[in-house]
Amino acid sequence: MRILLIKPKARLRSVLGLQAFQRMEPLELGYLAAAAGPEHETRILDLRLAAWPELALIESLRRFRPDLVGITGYSHEASSVKRIARRVRRTLPGTAIVVGGHHATVAPRDYRITAIDAVVRGEGCVPFAHIVHALAAGHGLEGIPQVLLPGQTWRDDEERIWPRFPDPALLPLPRRDLWDTRHYRSIWTGEKLPRWHPLFPRVSMVRTSWGCRMKCSFCIVPHLCGGLHRTRPVQSVVDEIASLDVDHVYFCDDENFIDEPFAWALAEALDARGVKKRYFAWTRATTVNRSPELLRRWREIGLDAAFLGFEFPSDAELKRAAKGGTIAANERALERLRAMDVAVHAAFMVQPEYGALEFARLRDYVRQLPPVQCSFTVCTPSPGTPDYQAMQPRIWVDNPHDLHDCMHPLTPTALPLREFVRSFAEQAHVALEKVPMRVNRHLAAPDQMVRVALAGRKYHQGLASIDRDYPAALRGETVAAISPEGLA
Repeated sequence: MRILLIKPKARLRSVLGLQAFQRMEPLELGYLAAAAGPEHETRILDLRLAAWPELALIESLRRFRPDLVGITGYSHEASSVKRIARRVRRTLPGTAIVVGGHHATVAPRDYRITAIDAVVRGEGCVPFAHIVHALAAGHGLEGIPQVLLPGQTWRDDEERIWPRFPDPALLPLPRRDLWDTRHYRSIWTGEKLPRWHPLFPRVSMVRTSWGCRMKCSFCIVPHLCGGLHRTRPVQSVVDEIASLDVDHVYFCDDENFIDEPFAWALAEALDARGVKKRYFAWTRATTVNRSPELLRRWREIGLDAAFLGFEFPSDAELKRAAKGGTIAANERALERLRAMDVAVHAAFMVQPEYGALEFARLRDYVRQLPPVQCSFTVCTPSPGTPDYQAMQPRIWVDNPHDLHDCMHPLTPTALPLREFVRSFAEQAHVALEKVPMRVNRHLAAPDQMVRVALAGRKYHQGLASIDRDYPAALRGETVAAISPEGLA
């Protein structure tokens, strides 16, 4: 069969601004292409690369004429996924159309439309392989685990059951031959990078595990993985990293070092193999503080930066989110990583209920931190979590999925919306002063400096225009659902 796998282009300016700093490989589609098998002709269409995505889609459909189209998407891309499905149905009525990804997993009912033949939930390789096999044999798609059919066979009881992630040892190696790695780059930071190290190197994503043992109340991962953290075989990960034709690896695990024996074994195996790469990983303050020697070992083999979820500037807010940490622990982890020359990406969240006082407190807190790269989101629980269910009665937009990018408040803001957005964008702009590369005056080529300046401008403009995505009636309103004093 001819199989076309599609990644949509984001609609929201906030997401497009973020992608100016980071455009990662369509790794999920690479896995699906591998699962489909070599006997089929598979292509990947990354519409993020297209200036005119609608025209690129139509041209690809007419030239390739696929028998099967697979589309992936996050919640904020769901409307684009449905629009693509409808376009495929109009252009090629006989083509099978399958959707998957995060939104299909947490809100599958949103894809119950006639243009879609099947909805894949959870990790998609095994069910997608079954779909390909069934279609190639001329069979229907009934009875495939983790696959819902938007027709009369749709079962509400199946929709309510969370799909479980399989053994990650079953993951195939992704088909990276289906894309040009020159298109995928990310801003790269570090405490002590070589002089003239590029600011936007080519980057490949690697997944070594899935799941997390924590139970943060806003996160869907504990529900999907049953509170477990499961790893791939060490040798398989080493083989994949060694085969990459790029020098920079961005790990996309939920937490890279929570399984310490695995993390130690992987570090030693990479070193023994002579693999020389630079790494960005995700971790937690509790892991860093418990096992600093593990992070130090990873620094020796190439760890440049680590993501830490600071989330909030007060212990009270951390406790409410069931984060399982403290401000003191976050700061101790930050200092320990910096002492190893590992740069830190500190992620913060703001609440829709933030007023001027809370934004000022967050700005002051970030300003007093040592050099650190910061990012900011609006606390937005994932559909399916207890926090999302509690939030639903207060959602103030008709289709919250369209704005579910963790940068748009989905519930009423204590400040007028425009003022909230302005404060949020200013928070991100002020934090640029703390970036280690900037503080350390890292030397870079002129074109790289221009690119980072343009990316910063586009990112700030994207955040500053968030309020334009709301109905006119909501702009400028003051609707306080919770007193800001309650956040102190």
